Amino acid sequence: MDNNTIEASSPPTSSIPSNHIGVGVPDLNKAVRWYHEVLGFNIVTEPMEGSADNSHLGLILKDIFGVSFKKLRLAHMSFANQVGFEVFEFVDPKEEQRENNFEYWKTGFFHIGITNPNIEELAKRIADKGGKQRSKIWEIFPGKPYKVVYCEDPFGNIIEIYTHSYEQIWSSK
Repeated sequence: MDNNTIEASSPPTSSIPSNHIGVGVPDLNKAVRWYHEVLGFNIVTEPMEGSADNSHLGLILKDIFGVSFKKLRLAHMSFANQVGFEVFEFVDPKEEQRENNFEYWKTGFFHIGITNPNIEELAKRIADKGGKQRSKIWEIFPGKPYKVVYCEDPFGNIIEIYTHSYEQIWSSK
C-alpha cells in the first residue's frame, strides 16, 4: 500500500453523524454574540458556569479537564443543520490565545468548516466584524462553481467556508 491508497476493513453499518464542535475563546459573551450575529449560529443555552466542586457537573469537569481545572463558562450553540457548537471560556486556569493559531502541521483539529453560497459576502462580514480573511477566495476545481476561503474569528479560531456541501464538492472531482 502506498501513501495515496487507503485500505479499509469492512465499513460500519452506517455513517456516524457529527454531534458538536467545541471551541475556546477569551470572552464568552462577546463570542456568543459574534457567532450569532455574524455566522447566524443558534443560541441553544445561555452562558453557564462550571467549577471543580463536588456537584455532579463539577465531578464530570474535573474528570475531563484534570487537576489543574478550577472554573469555566460555557454556552451551547448550533449550526443551521443542528450540529452543536460549544463555546468555552476557561476562567481558572485563564484561557490563553495561542501565539500561532494556525499550526496546521501539528496533529489535532485546526479549523471548522461551514457552507455558505455567498462566500464573498460572508468573508467580508467576518472581516468587518473583527475577524479576518486569511486567504483569497479560490475556485477549488478550475471551471467548476465550487469555492473556498479561509477566515478567522476575532478569537483566533480558523473558519473554512465552502460555497457547496462537502460531499457535493469532493464527489465531483
